[in-house]
Amino acid sequence: MSSAQFVRPARVADVDRVVELQVASWRAVYSGLLPDEVAEEMSGPQAARSFREQWTEALESPPTSRHRLVVATDEVGGERHVVGFAAFGPAGDPDLWPAKDAELFALHVDPEQAREGHGSRLVNACVDHLVEGGFGTVHVWVPEEENALRGFLEAAGWRADGARREIDMGRTLPMVRLHAAISE
Repeated sequence: MSSAQFVRPARVADVDRVVELQVASWRAVYSGLLPDEVAEEMSGPQAARSFREQWTEALESPPTSRHRLVVATDEVGGERHVVGFAAFGPAGDPDLWPAKDAELFALHVDPEQAREGHGSRLVNACVDHLVEGGFGTVHVWVPEEENALRGFLEAAGWRADGARREIDMGRTLPMVRLHAAISE
């Protein structure tokens, strides 16, 4: 592990790497939870183009001034590399108040560099931004079934708030919403 790890705002030049990380992380988290054909479609060239457009637009024209995309970087072999990213902003669920409730829309770390502190640094950076922005609670949707992302967040103190939903991805994928109080 390098001592030159940090989190910074994402740049348009990071988008290709963000897409690579998103696909690799989804494969690791959702492996076995989704049908193989859905997993293949999520990592195909058409999906990559769509993800690239989505992240470029998020950087060039965010939905609000309170939406952010940040990346975790690490120095390996004398070169700096993006090893994870997080996207966050005001919560969008109708039962939440976007002035005080935030949402972690995405949290992805290179599966080959998991358990090296990158996810924790990303979450801490998100919380710092959100507290500074006046938010008091942050929420995130995760698969209900045991998985690395849910385990990581629950180990950090996040808890289910009772909200549930199901996503049809060729197979019903039950999701739960976790939350953490972040106000000072």
